[in-house]
Amino acid sequence: MRTTSRGLIAALALTPLLAGCFAPSDSGEGAGAGSGGRLRVALAVPPVQALSPYSNDATVLSKLSVAEGLTALDRNGTAKPALAKSWKQDGDTTWTFELREATFQDGTDLTAQSVVDALDHAGRAKPKPRVLSDVALTAKAEDADTVTLTTKSPDPVLPLRLASPALAILSAKAYAKDGAVSPVGTGTGPFEITRLSGKAKATLTRFDGYWGGKAKAPGIDVSWIADGTARANALRGGEADIAEWIPTAQAKLLTEGTRHEVPSVRTDSLILNTGGGLFTDAGLRATAREAVDGSALVDSVFGGYADPAKGLFGPAVPWAADRRVKVTGRAEAATSARVKSQADGRTLRLATYTNRAELPEAATVLQQQLEKAGFTVKQDVREYTQMEADLLAGKYDALVFSRVTLLDTGDAVDYLASDFTSEGVYNIPGLKDADVDKAIRAAAAERDTERRQEKIMKAEAEILRTDAVLPLVHEQAVQGIAADVEGVILDPRERSLVDVDTRVK
Repeated sequence: MRTTSRGLIAALALTPLLAGCFAPSDSGEGAGAGSGGRLRVALAVPPVQALSPYSNDATVLSKLSVAEGLTALDRNGTAKPALAKSWKQDGDTTWTFELREATFQDGTDLTAQSVVDALDHAGRAKPKPRVLSDVALTAKAEDADTVTLTTKSPDPVLPLRLASPALAILSAKAYAKDGAVSPVGTGTGPFEITRLSGKAKATLTRFDGYWGGKAKAPGIDVSWIADGTARANALRGGEADIAEWIPTAQAKLLTEGTRHEVPSVRTDSLILNTGGGLFTDAGLRATAREAVDGSALVDSVFGGYADPAKGLFGPAVPWAADRRVKVTGRAEAATSARVKSQADGRTLRLATYTNRAELPEAATVLQQQLEKAGFTVKQDVREYTQMEADLLAGKYDALVFSRVTLLDTGDAVDYLASDFTSEGVYNIPGLKDADVDKAIRAAAAERDTERRQEKIMKAEAEILRTDAVLPLVHEQAVQGIAADVEGVILDPRERSLVDVDTRVK
């Protein structure tokens, strides 16, 4: 889905956080586009691992059209050709992919062996990419243009899985002997990273050898601005052409032509640590569940750009509502006396991060709700990259968390497997529950689309039964786009933003 925006409002003074982020506009304050029609993009979450595809940085590579996988997702979430021009399933566990003619940005050719090597590197990565958390994948080059992929068990959504940014195919020079992976100059997309300046900036240049045609913009200048107000100010002040994730408090300050609302598969939840601390007690988790009220956040925190959560999947996942399963078997909430006994003298460590401006405010509301239920709460609010390792290590009791549920593959099973199975690589709640694992495995093995969706919703009910995750709201994303920029992709999955057609008018 693409949009053309209209009109800019008067420029506002930028916050100090924005100083030096972009080159001055040639046309004066409030004007669009950088020098020579280059696009200036303000992104929210700074790189964690130098844009390695095996980290959360992977989505940057797809948002900016730097790297590609064998497949991509169309607007309906169906797999479509990318570096593979076609594929077929040869049996329950075997698939054959025919490659198109393509060239890496370092001048080498895409071959079947380069695909095998890239997928082998992903499979050996530590930690393993989330998209591979529930599948064992073996790749073999049959000839120069043909790759056979074999899974240990049937994987009916393998073409969707291969569209994950984490499985981007990079040239041989991307992979260092120590396991590090660099996408700088090694992708196949229409834009090549020519410079990465730490966690602050990146410079991209049009790659004229792109198999899909020459991009309309000559390049992209990227700045990472963690502060949401500063991102909005960059757009209003004419210092950015595209600013992602505009805070809801800032959204109404943008003119209608520069404000673009996108139904999102993003759900914000309160994650409870079941592996250590206060919430190993199921009764205390139930108390927290009864205490928190996500609907209170819709207007007060999100300014109406959200819906009260019904589960893990919201309105942007249209099949979920009709297949939702009633949650049964939950623990009973602890009595107030028990809460006082169990929680007395113990501080509930509540974490969230600043990259999404609404989350710290939501954490304050939730703190009040939890304290009313008898908990003593202390917040830890930082930028996400500073706390990810602690989150995965279980160093908090609770986390106010925003998750794009269909980010990794477009298939909900992958999200459930990575975040909630006993061996999940992104299992922040530390959940280990045999019934949850069984339900997710059942969904993963189902080929029929409708039955798979039904089993996904049964797995959702099993997860919610544990109170390891308390869904709060389903977000509506707001993207800021300058008036003279067209062809920006408004993606509910937040995987795409700029492509060959994005340009200054």
